[in-house]
Amino acid sequence: MSELTHLDEQGRTRMVDVGEKAPTHRRAVAAATLVVGEAIARAVREGKTPKGNVFEAARLAGIAAAKRTWELIPLCHQLPLDWVQVDFALEADRIHIRAEAKAFAKTGVEMEALTAATVAGLTLYDMLKALGKGMVLENLGLLEKEGGKSGLWRREESHAG
Repeated sequence: MSELTHLDEQGRTRMVDVGEKAPTHRRAVAAATLVVGEAIARAVREGKTPKGNVFEAARLAGIAAAKRTWELIPLCHQLPLDWVQVDFALEADRIHIRAEAKAFAKTGVEMEALTAATVAGLTLYDMLKALGKGMVLENLGLLEKEGGKSGLWRREESHAG
């Protein structure tokens, strides 16, 4: 790690000044998993959920959340997002969530992708909680990012370091 950029000379929290940075194409992919159990997964697969199409509601919530990340997380910059996509993969007892964000900006879009995946997962929970409240949102993490001076980064499968 280089210098701590979010602290001033007195150790106070500050927003990083990106004013002099050149914009580059930025992209980030995040993922999470909602463990729902076999009965709830079956209800989703068969379209028998009390609140309708859970995937479309969660997709829209995730996209909206990415667009508002700067309002939710202190010190995040407001970014001109070019594109956000949220996708789902239903398995026997869980729903995998994948969120991707892109922007031409001075700072990365990792927090936007992570926020999209999180809020999509929370929305799925809300849409399905009438069927059972024991669901668990887990494995939230950044899968890859690219752009800026650090270039391309991909998470190794063996650990999240």
